[in-house]
Amino acid sequence: MGDENRTEVTEFLFMGLTDLLLPKIVLFLIFLFVYLVTLGGNLGLITLIWMDSRLQTPMYFFLIHLSFVDICSSSSVAPKMLCDTFVERKVISFVGCAIQMWVFGQFVVTECFLLAAMAYDRYMAICNPLLYPVIMSPQVCVQLVVGPYAMGILSAITHETFTFHLPFCGPNVINHFFCDILPVLSLACADTQINKLVLFIMAGLIGILSALIILVSYIYILKTILKIQSAEGRRKAFSTCSSHMSAVCILYGTLFFIYIQPNSSSSQDVNKLVSAFYTTLIPMLNPLIYSLRNADVKDAFRRAFVRKNFLPGR
Repeated sequence: MGDENRTEVTEFLFMGLTDLLLPKIVLFLIFLFVYLVTLGGNLGLITLIWMDSRLQTPMYFFLIHLSFVDICSSSSVAPKMLCDTFVERKVISFVGCAIQMWVFGQFVVTECFLLAAMAYDRYMAICNPLLYPVIMSPQVCVQLVVGPYAMGILSAITHETFTFHLPFCGPNVINHFFCDILPVLSLACADTQINKLVLFIMAGLIGILSALIILVSYIYILKTILKIQSAEGRRKAFSTCSSHMSAVCILYGTLFFIYIQPNSSSSQDVNKLVSAFYTTLIPMLNPLIYSLRNADVKDAFRRAFVRKNFLPGR
């Protein structure tokens, strides 16, 4: 079981979501629309924040990076999935599979810790408003962004090393529409218990650590909000956190569902559908959530249209 066995598999084949023509057409149109909205929404949000000086704050600095991460994670899966929809042999090279797994895995982990950094930012803004401009300096904001990217790279290196040093010498059909870790591991010609243990430990540490930061931040935020006397003050404080909490619940709820499912063929089919949700829909939902539930973003959008004479100014 040496190097010669490992290099026998030079490409993988995806099973995809369905073999029926009508569902293929429907899914292709849906995912194409979702991907275009994802690109347009996230690029539009980045441009809007960059153009509007009133949005040059730590919260929107983090939001720029969240949009960038959503673009990267979605683009690592969606274009290939769309190209494979009507192709009989949904093939990806061994190296291409490794790259796809790296990119997607890195940016999912990065997003988890970015959401944790954003929770800390909301904690500082609500619980320490007078010290907020001093504590959340540009240098601190950069550090809080570099950290999530570093964690994503560390996670990707670990899983790539453990996965693609295994011998792949037999079947090469992946029961999925992209190179996710568990479906790829199922094809290895070796015992994968250590790999699954490492995956479980790292996923647990990443999930617990990032979720703990978010949970502790919001416990202090809730305690502070409940001390506010006016109902209007409490409403404003809650509104600054509602978009972030919506994004957190959607992402963590989906990932939790994926990784607690038993390892069976029926659960794998369910996981493929849920994976389609979190690889395509979540990156689209984030800019919509932050746009529709954020008054500052909506005001900046109106100002941008007024400047371009799309709407009549006063």
